[in-house]
Amino acid sequence: MISENQYFDGNVKSLGYETAEGKSTVGIINPGEYEFGTAQKEIMNVIEGELSALIPESAEWKIFPAGTCFEVSANSSFKVKTEVQTVYLCQYR
Repeated sequence: MISENQYFDGNVKSLGYETAEGKSTVGIINPGEYEFGTAQKEIMNVIEGELSALIPESAEWKIFPAGTCFEVSANSSFKVKTEVQTVYLCQYR
């Protein structure tokens, strides 16, 4: 089953799906700054574009270009910002 998600007045959109490893989403983030909450551990893979992220384990924003990823623990929140449309794969584990 494919699910559709839309956040922040349509500035973040994704398609969700499930595999044997768990749920994942593939999406696009428009330029801007956004804050997300987590219920599970999330592995955020940047496919195209670039994200700056402020994750709970860090006091400073870190830049993640295409081809890199970062993890966020369950039951926390993180911020991302981008100046260009950015494509991501988020894996919930």
